[in-house]
Amino acid sequence: MITAVILLNVDRGQVNHVAQRIVNMENVTEVFSVSGRYDLVAIVRTKDNEGIADFVTNDLVSLSGIQSTETLLAFKAFSNFDLEHMFSIGS
Repeated sequence: MITAVILLNVDRGQVNHVAQRIVNMENVTEVFSVSGRYDLVAIVRTKDNEGIADFVTNDLVSLSGIQSTETLLAFKAFSNFDLEHMFSIGS
């Protein structure tokens, strides 16, 4: 599984609208509105690099309101978040 972190700048007043459209797209797991240099951060997971490339060059390009993007490919995940505990039932 390939994970990409996509940083987005969007038109003023369009942050919520663009975020909602992105979060409903296939392979997008989360979208965050953030402070700082970027307006939104999207987490995208696909089976291969081509899936990320297709998402950025086909899917995102089709949305109006996006000024620019920067895509970061994740190499390795480090987390204190206990996914096993979150999904355990009756433990």
